[in-house]
Amino acid sequence: MAKLRKMLGRADDPQIISLMRMIETQSKRTLAAWAADCAADRYLPIYELACPGDARLRELIGSVRDCLRGDLPMADLRARLREARTIAKDAESSGAAAQAAARAVTTACAVLSTPSNALGFTFYGAAAAAYSIAGEDASSAEYDQLGAAELQKLAESLKA
Repeated sequence: MAKLRKMLGRADDPQIISLMRMIETQSKRTLAAWAADCAADRYLPIYELACPGDARLRELIGSVRDCLRGDLPMADLRARLREARTIAKDAESSGAAAQAAARAVTTACAVLSTPSNALGFTFYGAAAAAYSIAGEDASSAEYDQLGAAELQKLAESLKA
């Protein structure tokens, strides 16, 4: 059994290099919208499957969207992001996929405040996807392969 990591992927992975190049060409608002959409579509369902009834991450994504529309001040979003830091810790007993998904969503939601998180959330997302698909007893090679596939999907979504 492989030791489960918080993140999957490395800075020298082809998918990460491709993502970094694309991220560098995008505005903070574009990156924030992309990250929130990816989080909502790809990682929120993983979290909610393991933690039914916990709407905190869904509400956080809504807050990002409100802020992007100008309906929520950035200071309020930052306060909600600070509150959300405990969600991944709270998900520890719900499994590695849920915990990685919580990290991916909260990091994605912080992109509007901290644009460098546009790359960071992808590493957590790769772990969430891999652990969701393979469970917690797969080999490191299988996790790496699944993580690389997820990173490729994220690169393609940003390109689109």
